[in-house]
Amino acid sequence: MTYEELVKKHPGSLVEKIVTEVISQDFVEVHFEDEDDELWAVIKVHIYEEDKEMALRLLPDNKWVLQFGYYDDEDEFIELLQPLAQPEIDLIPKGLQKVMSKVLSSEDGLRVPGNFLSA
Repeated sequence: MTYEELVKKHPGSLVEKIVTEVISQDFVEVHFEDEDDELWAVIKVHIYEEDKEMALRLLPDNKWVLQFGYYDDEDEFIELLQPLAQPEIDLIPKGLQKVMSKVLSSEDGLRVPGNFLSA
């Protein structure tokens, strides 16, 4: 299965992996980012040994996006984005949703304990 197929057909499994990794950390950085007039809050999980990055983005109007990045054979970074439907959004703990919403509205990142996000 290609990364494109994984992101499009199985976003829920990737959301679960991100959430599991994030809430198991001592502290989690929730960043505020903007690019080309788009704003979002984001949490990222890096898999260094495989040169991959997975992330959850919260955009205005409660739009959630799965981000999956990897390096191809030519060492170009490829970023795949998949909007999340309600079943995948429901996999994100309410505590994490609230913190990401706060970061988005304040336009300022936060560092919080991982176990704080699981509530």
